[in-house]
Parts: sequence; C-alpha cells; structure tokens
Amino acid sequence: MTEGEWGGEAGGVVGRPWDEPSAEGRGDPFDDALALANGTAPLRVRPGDGPGITTVTAPYAAGGAVAAASSATGGGDAPYTPDDPFAPDDPAAARSGPSGPVDPTPPTGPGPRPTPAAVPWHTARRLAESAAPGPPAPETSALGETLGRTLAAPLTALTDLPSFDTSAMDGWAVAGPGPWRLDRPADAPEAGPPPGILAGHAPTEALLDGHAIPIATGARVPSGATAVLRSEHGEVRELSDGGRRLYAPRPEPPGQDIRPRGQECRRGDQLLPAGALVTPAVLGLAAAAGYDELTAYRRPRAEVFVLGDELLDEGLPRDGRIRDALGPMLAPWLHALGVEAAAPRHLADEADTLYAALAESTADVVITTGGTASGPVDHVHPTLRRLDAEVLVDGVAVRPGHPMLLARLAPRRHLVGLPGNPLAAVSGLLTLAEPLLRTLAARRPAAPYRTPLAAAVTGHPQDTRLVPVAYRDDERHGLTAVPLRFHGPAMLRGIAAADGLAVVPPGGAERGTELEILELPWSAGWSAGWTPGWAAPGDPYDAPEATGGRA
Repeated sequence: MTEGEWGGEAGGVVGRPWDEPSAEGRGDPFDDALALANGTAPLRVRPGDGPGITTVTAPYAAGGAVAAASSATGGGDAPYTPDDPFAPDDPAAARSGPSGPVDPTPPTGPGPRPTPAAVPWHTARRLAESAAPGPPAPETSALGETLGRTLAAPLTALTDLPSFDTSAMDGWAVAGPGPWRLDRPADAPEAGPPPGILAGHAPTEALLDGHAIPIATGARVPSGATAVLRSEHGEVRELSDGGRRLYAPRPEPPGQDIRPRGQECRRGDQLLPAGALVTPAVLGLAAAAGYDELTAYRRPRAEVFVLGDELLDEGLPRDGRIRDALGPMLAPWLHALGVEAAAPRHLADEADTLYAALAESTADVVITTGGTASGPVDHVHPTLRRLDAEVLVDGVAVRPGHPMLLARLAPRRHLVGLPGNPLAAVSGLLTLAEPLLRTLAARRPAAPYRTPLAAAVTGHPQDTRLVPVAYRDDERHGLTAVPLRFHGPAMLRGIAAADGLAVVPPGGAERGTELEILELPWSAGWSAGWTPGWAAPGDPYDAPEATGGRA
C-alpha cells in the first residue's frame, strides 16, 4: 500500500482503506430513518448540492448560530493529523455529527461549541463573492497610483495615435519616384552631411517632388513626402556640382514606413472598457492617449492578524516553538491580488487582545490565521460573538482547510478566518478571501480553466480537495496538471513549486480527468520540460510514463 493512498507523506498516519468504514462511521439504516422521522437527525449537507443549498446566517448575539452537523466533515473545526488532510482514521471523515438536537445557545468562551454545517466548497466561494454589495466609490488618481486597480470608466483616446504622420524607420523622407536630390535644411550648417529631421522637431518646409531629406525614427514626416526609404536601402552619390543624389535599388511604394496619423486610434475611440485591470501596459497606453490621471476603484484594504504564542518571527524552531510561515506569505499574496495590506501583526493568544484588535481595525477585510477551531486558546468565535458579528460561512467541506470562516463585522467590513496550518490557510485564502477581495476591487473573475490530470489523485470520501499541481507538456495529452507531493495541511513545499491547485471532487479523479484549476496570481503558465517535486516510485502521483518521462 503506497503512501499516496493515504494522501500524506511517509511517516504520516496509516489507517484502513477508504472502502472499510470505521465502527464510529457505520450507521444503522433503521436508526437513521427513525431519527429522521422524529426530527432528531442532523442536517446533512452534500458536496455538490450547488445553488439549491439554503445558507443560514445569523448574528452571534442573537443566539442564532447554525447548529446542524455536516455528514461531510462533522464540523469545521475537527483536528488535523500532522501530514494528512483526511486520513481515514480522522474522526471528521467518519462521524456524522451529534445524534440529537444541539443546544442553540452559543458558548461564551473557547472550547467545545455547537458543530456548524460545513458549506460545500463551490457554495462557499459564491457566498464570499456576494458577501459585499460591490466595490467602494471610485477615485481619480495620478497614473502611477492606479497600477493594479480597476478602471471605473472606459479609457477613451484624447488624441489621435499617432497624432501626426511619423517615420517608422531611420532613413530619408522622399517625395515621388527616385532618384532624389538630397535637400539641406535651411538652418543646417554648410559643412558636413545635412542633419535632417529629428524626433521632437517639426519640419517647417514642404518636401518638393524628386527631393529627399534625412529623417529619424519617430520624427514628424514633412508635408509632400510620399514614403520613407530605410537607411540600409539607399545609396548617396556625390554630384559634380557639389550636390548629392539618393538612389534606391527598387521603387518605394507610397506610404512605405510611414505611420499615418490615427493609425492606432482616433480621438474619442474607446481603448479599454470600464472594469479593465490597470497593468503597466495600460499605464503606457493611457499616457500615450493623453491622460495624466485615471478614475479607478481603490484597492481594498486588508489587515492580517497572525495568532499563536508558539510562533517565532526569526531563527530556527526551538523550545517547542515554530517559525511563522503565514506572516511572510500573506501580505505579498494579497498585494498580488491588488489589495493594500500592511505588514501582518502577531497577536498573543489572549481573548481581549484579539477583541481590541478587531474592534479598532478599519480595514475592509481582516484576515486572521489560526484560532478558528474550539481549542483552549481558539478565541476567534467567542470574539465574533462579543462583536455581534454575523457569521456567513462557518466551516467548508474542503480538505485541507475546512475550519475556515467568513463573518460580517459591519455593513462593509468582513473577517476571513484562516486555519493555522499553512496549506490549509492557502485553501481558505483561495476559497473565501480571494472571491471577497475580487468583489471589493471590482475585478472580474477569471474564466474557469480546466486541465487534464497527468496522474490519478486520491479524493476525500465526501469533501472537495485542493491539490497543488504544476503544468507540464505531454506528447499525448498536451498540457497536463501534475499533482505534487508535500500536500499535507501543514506543508508549503508543494504549493511553492505549484502553478495552481486542482479542485478534486469527492472520491478523487483518474488520470486524464479534466479538473478546474485555481491558478496562483504569479503563475507564469505551464512549465514544459521542468520536473516538479515527484513522489517516490509507486506513489499514484508518480507517473513519468504519462508525462513523457522526467526532463
């Protein structure tokens, strides 16, 4: 039995095969039916229920926390095994929740609490995308300040481009058929070759038929010119009278190497629609079209609170403490999404400290890491109750990362609670934070992208699974997604080498199955010829035959 069958690395938890249920997970059909008839059966949410899911949201202060259990995860805060996001022995994979009604009164502090219904993954993303009513009011800013923002109005040309007939090459502006007599500009010195027309200088005299004048790339073509003869195509000969004549091996067609006025656009043409992302190229186009400033939606402002007394900011792990991997990662990741985010703040595991930080924050979105479960120092849920926050998503049927949450702190302020394990936090970032921040930034969602798998992927029995993948060119299947090793919830090695995450449905996917890919904001696309972190021979992820062999 290979390590890949358990979804983890060597040394991870070893359990029974998926098709052998645990005693805890076995249910009596008669008992289930009786419980359902008596109204004591837990609410069951199936991944894939899709738009038909009815999601209940309620302020904590009203005592309306959802108390139904999920057959998919058994709650959003089930513990992880160290390297395996869904080991078969994980109680979250087998249990179906409490067997009777749950006390709807929310607890006041950390510790066990009512198990909420885990939301299907696709539903959670839709809820996050629609959690905010839209972006804030647009602002007009200088060009350089709008990079990474979204246009709030169409970009319309303020001038013709080019705004005058321009030479596309260094050479000579010529009038009519050759050969041509080379003119000397009126202000040119008598000695030496004539300087001709340079970029940034407008010619003052018309070019007569049968005459030519040197011209530089980008210079304004004089009136009367019919073409530009490239410097490498012309030959200058001295005349007996001291003049010069220009010859060409072949006739120059009218308009040759002249960029006519308005070739790219005319004044008033729409260059880009509202909603376009302001990239460096857009800044260049706007400047060429005459803009000094643009009207765009402001970047969402995010604040990151890293929770955990066990985290170190520097040095090697020591004394039972580990390095903080999320703080250095989240701010640059948010910047890549077009978000304005300051350096993360490390907060102590104290309820009052977290309460004060959330109450004082003015960010559009607060992102917390860790503390979303029900352990002795998990203060996120109790703090949200103290703030009268409205919980929109409390647990998602996805591995890794199911203890993630989304809450509304105020009409236009939200909190995304990420699990503390690094890859689980990435899962929460892509599932809840990215769709919410995209709405606030007025960014359009990327078109769904699907790629066939280069190797089979083991799935969770009920939950969606997010697996790091790298693109690879295959001679038979074309562009494929290679599942990467080191995909446990506490690992970052796989995602660091990935181009994206494959959305694996419950039950897994076979080789060649086309899956949705969540591309990373900095992904440079497929990487043909590059061998990512391969698994050991025999692992279901190790498929050199399917990818044309190792490079």
